[in-house]
Parts: sequence; C-alpha cells; structure tokens
Amino acid sequence: MTISAGDDERQFQELGQQLAQAVEMALPGWVEREVLRVLEAYGQEPAPALLDQARAAGAAAGQETGSRLRRLLELEVDAQRTNPLSVLRDAVGFPTDVLRRAGVPEVHRDEQAIARFPDDPYDLTPGSFGQIDPALHDLGIVWGAAKAHMVLARRPRAC
Repeated sequence: MTISAGDDERQFQELGQQLAQAVEMALPGWVEREVLRVLEAYGQEPAPALLDQARAAGAAAGQETGSRLRRLLELEVDAQRTNPLSVLRDAVGFPTDVLRRAGVPEVHRDEQAIARFPDDPYDLTPGSFGQIDPALHDLGIVWGAAKAHMVLARRPRAC
C-alpha cells in the first residue's frame, strides 16, 4: 500500500487540529494550577476573587493561545517558522498577570532562566507539552514526528 503525499499532508493537518484542540482544553486548567502553585510556594491561600481571576485568565489563555496555535498549525509545513511549544510558552503571560495584580513577589531565577525567558518572573515556562497537561505529551511528540516526516519527505534522496 502506498501513501500519497496528499494523504501525509491531510494526516499532518488533522494532527495539528487535534493538538490545537487539546491545547485549548488544557490551558485553562494549567493557568489555574500555576497560580495556585506559586501561591502555595509562598504559603498564601487564594482569595475567591483571585481564583475567579485565574479562571478568567485561563479561559482567555485557551482562546487566545489556542487561536495563535491554530493559525500556526494551519500553515503549510515549510511556512511554519516557529513551533507549538514556543506558542505555548507565550501563555505564561496569563498566570503572570494574575500573580502580579495580586502583588505576589517574583521568584528567584538564575541568570540563564532570566536571559532565556525574561517575561517569566514566576518561572512558569513549560519545558514540554506534558508540563501543561500530561495528556498533551504523546500528541506533541506525534505531531513533531509527523512534521519531521513531512520535512524529510520533501528532501531529495541522496544516492
């Protein structure tokens, strides 16, 4: 059985849609958990109003970051100049805003973390899809493997 390039492209696009949908569903919970995690590290109990702000920020993260991710993943593979994890990393602004408005002190970070992620004073930047939600781990790997397949399939074969 031969799989055509069109089939590969269709499957790649479907994987992108699945990943974007899963991210949209996972980000609201991630934002809330990160706000609570930082508060817990400082021994603070979250006020109901702060929990409401975290929920609202989570919903906004799901919508806005999900939309950005969909736009990226809808692009033809060679036009994708960044990757989904980079888009997700930008979502740290949502819990960061909640924590800043609440007056939570920034965490101590080393120079490398500050240089790599200057807009992340609470050290929230995820290192993997699984840090957003374990359910994203496998889907992120499968999407990455599919992208690698698409890129390699377009290269001329060496003799």
